[in-house]
Amino acid sequence: MENESIIEERWAETRDTRTWQPKIVAALNIGDFLAITITIIVAHVVSFGWRDANVLGRAEATLDYSATGIIIGILWFISLEIANSRNIRYLGQGNDEYRLVIKATTYFFCAVAIFSYVTTIDFARAYILVAYPLGLALLLITRWCLRRYLVHWRNKGRALTRVMVVSDEISGAHLYDTLHGAKQSGLNPVAFYLPGFEAGTTVAGYDVPVLGYSTNSQEILEACRAHNIHAVAVSSGHRLTPKELRSLGWDLAAGHVKLIVAPAMTDIAGPRIRTQPLNGVPLIHVSTPRMEGFSALVKRTIDIVAASFGLILLSPLLLVVALIVKSDGGPIFFLQQRVGYRGRPFHMVKFRSMVTNAEELKKELMSQNEGNGILFKMADDPRITKIGKFIRKYSIDELPQLWNVLIGDMSLVGPRPPLESEVEQYEEDAYRRLLVKPGITGLWQVSGRSDLSWEESIRLDLYYVENWSVIGDMVILFRTVRAVFAQEGAY
Repeated sequence: MENESIIEERWAETRDTRTWQPKIVAALNIGDFLAITITIIVAHVVSFGWRDANVLGRAEATLDYSATGIIIGILWFISLEIANSRNIRYLGQGNDEYRLVIKATTYFFCAVAIFSYVTTIDFARAYILVAYPLGLALLLITRWCLRRYLVHWRNKGRALTRVMVVSDEISGAHLYDTLHGAKQSGLNPVAFYLPGFEAGTTVAGYDVPVLGYSTNSQEILEACRAHNIHAVAVSSGHRLTPKELRSLGWDLAAGHVKLIVAPAMTDIAGPRIRTQPLNGVPLIHVSTPRMEGFSALVKRTIDIVAASFGLILLSPLLLVVALIVKSDGGPIFFLQQRVGYRGRPFHMVKFRSMVTNAEELKKELMSQNEGNGILFKMADDPRITKIGKFIRKYSIDELPQLWNVLIGDMSLVGPRPPLESEVEQYEEDAYRRLLVKPGITGLWQVSGRSDLSWEESIRLDLYYVENWSVIGDMVILFRTVRAVFAQEGAY
């Protein structure tokens, strides 16, 4: 009893006083409720107008659609909660929140269909065909709007989780940079807890304090209490034994402080990681991504279908642009040799956006290079024609690359197709980006384009190679549309 009272006292003493989390959870619940309510009403009106109707079974009507809609809405709302789609840690960054909403909604309507088949209750097809896509769209839109609002908050320094990094100096600095560079996640590193450092000192190059170091979980918890720390992120080099780390987890949980364990791996996406408990030890299995088999077939099929439809639907625009480009007497297309899948060279097709002697002028302009060191870029390149500036601004010059996709030289999504001169300067790791087909768009396109450093461009390409998936490709395509219209890094 005495131990229980001590635990309860500690629990109450360190209760989390943050107020933004309940507000966000309430907003999530309200948003889901409104989206589901609107969906049920619209599905009813589309199917039956403003009159009521009955759900029919083999015998006689047992329930009207007004009551059925309420039941469906309640169960749908609950399924989103069961799927953990309202978990705070998924908000602000990544695709998990959207994935869980899609998964929960799809499974729910599959369950409705199975229930209808097993019980021979005949739901109106129009009702389901309207409710599923409309509800899914509204749920995703409300989540997106809330995410934009939350990210806006976080960029202003609000709605953040204060994190203390427990590690050695090198790993701690890397984890700090990672968290600091993803503020939209809500994890804000505000302190270090490093072996070999005294409390009140700082790490070279960082303006956050070191709060000291101890392997005693109570002392770590006291540091959290004294500095309003909401989460402890433990990385490699922490010097805690398994028993001490277990005790730390218990004490932090009692003190309402989160424990985050960051393994010494970088650029590994969630779908590749699987945790397997073995005698109480969580083993992390990391699968190897392979662009082969069924997934590769799906990716290639999407490329062929999308490229074919794209060339057909965009043919009027392509014809107009071709005529305008040809008006100065030069060629319509610019063919440039690039390095593709497994180092195979191919000719990438683009609309010509520069004067015909652009390569000769490039030698004279090399001293004014504003690119990332290896790539030549100028924000106001005098070689670009008037029409070229416009089609580059909206990436129209890259539309002929749909032909490269159709014939198999490129994919819709992939690493940026490199020049042979770039490949010659690759370090050993960079060659891995040639293990997949280059893409018209990719992480480099939606993350800054020309504004990226060479190292960051390579890192993003390697991240794609290591973590590619069909769903990930779909997300990049949607983000590309936004990046193009926002004209991010386009010159």
